[in-house]
Amino acid sequence: MCHILVVNQGNWPSGWLRGVIELAVLAIAAEGETYGYVLGARLAEAGLGTIKGGTLYPILNRLVDSGALTAEWRQGDGGPGRKFYRMTDEGLARLSLERQQWLSFSGRVTSIINPEGHTNQLKNTLPNSSRS
Repeated sequence: MCHILVVNQGNWPSGWLRGVIELAVLAIAAEGETYGYVLGARLAEAGLGTIKGGTLYPILNRLVDSGALTAEWRQGDGGPGRKFYRMTDEGLARLSLERQQWLSFSGRVTSIINPEGHTNQLKNTLPNSSRS
């Protein structure tokens, strides 16, 4: 079981964050080479709250272990060294797939919890057995 420790500035339920944090990290990493502090800052800027290092670094390690990211330790210029993360081709393919899956999933959830404000577009893609 994955535990996420978040100072929740957006008051998001922790289960929602657990479901999307890895995808969000992949999306930020796809913007270019980065390191943990910058990733955490970008997540906070996006309104997801402050993701603690005890949550973020295990996620980064899993992404490296799975081949989605590479990691390289570099000495700092007058400061501490940093581990830089770079997206791999495998990571880009994973991001593309999971982005499509997330958009489809979140759209379907929205159609359930806010049917008046959601287009009927997704209803046409549901399997016949799901329509009632």
